[in-house]
Amino acid sequence: MSRSLSSAFHRLVASQAGAGIILMISATAALIVANTPASEFYFASLQRYIAGLSVLHWINDALMAVFFLLVGLEIKREFLDGQLSTWPRRVLPAFAATGGMVVPALVYIGFNLNTAETFRGWAIPTATDIAFALGALALLGSRVPSSLKIFLTALAILDDLGAVTVIAVFYTDHLALGWLAAAGAVLAVLVVLNQTGVARLSAYLVLGAALWVFTLKSGVHATLAGVALAWTIPASPRKHAPLLTLEHAIQPWVAFAILPIFAFANAGVSLAGMSWDVLKQPVTLGIIAGLFVGKQSGILAATWLAIRLRLARLPEGADWRQVYGIAVLCGIGFTMSLFIGLLAFPGAEALQNEVKVGVLLGSLLSGLFGMALLSWPGRGKAAEQTI
Repeated sequence: MSRSLSSAFHRLVASQAGAGIILMISATAALIVANTPASEFYFASLQRYIAGLSVLHWINDALMAVFFLLVGLEIKREFLDGQLSTWPRRVLPAFAATGGMVVPALVYIGFNLNTAETFRGWAIPTATDIAFALGALALLGSRVPSSLKIFLTALAILDDLGAVTVIAVFYTDHLALGWLAAAGAVLAVLVVLNQTGVARLSAYLVLGAALWVFTLKSGVHATLAGVALAWTIPASPRKHAPLLTLEHAIQPWVAFAILPIFAFANAGVSLAGMSWDVLKQPVTLGIIAGLFVGKQSGILAATWLAIRLRLARLPEGADWRQVYGIAVLCGIGFTMSLFIGLLAFPGAEALQNEVKVGVLLGSLLSGLFGMALLSWPGRGKAAEQTI
């Protein structure tokens, strides 16, 4: 590889846009492979068992636990010393995130109210893929004020917190109390380590591995062990905190390995034998409408309400058109939406295919329209006064 190509690659990898692009390539590759002669090998490989779990389960339960660990670390850092560290900073993204979860859920429910089997998927369009959304925003460069990136990050982190809560409360079945007690005991030890000032990361990670195993056996989704572990990682001293060390260590692996692998394993849907009727199914329609219509409507309405009540102000240097563009971009559900879809309809291949089609189309519409809005030359703060 030439020096110029090498430096270009490193710039790509170092950017948030690069992470979003690689994620998009992985999802596209999955769709292509699932509809070629290699599809049989692709699907069979994902169902192959290794050490008691299928390859797909290792990806969705183990690798994604590391993703949720990163999510937990980011949430904790932002609450302690970031954009969510004070109530004034939390108000606007909290309102926006709440609206961005409630309205899409109601939209989905509207399409699936009379179908008990599909009603369970109500949480699928409530999620925002922070990697995709920030990647799309990074591609726009200086055309978007930095305050909007901060707003989107805070909103998406609160959205992730909401998604984690939804998974824990609504998608946990068949609890094994003995294993759950064992997981609770390990978590208690982790808390004690934190409170007594133990800063050695290896101790937390070894116990975290045990926590993952016990959580997997308990019936609670194993990825939640990652979030629980994150909240026990020490956040001080500030400059050399174990939390920051671990976050910086795993972030590139999550962005450029784990999420692309998840996308490649889960975005593949075979179109063989699939008719246009899939677009008319309540699950597909509910997800597309929830992501593309519900997300932007809920976020924009909640943002307007917070500002109308004088609880918050627009992000500095931004106008309402740009805020609307951010609201639309939040309809990129992808990773978390696909993940919730797997939990909502385990073993139901037809419904999971509808989920994939709905998530891909809803996310694509949101991404393209959101970037178009944010790319369009605006009138700056003058536009704000006309709302």
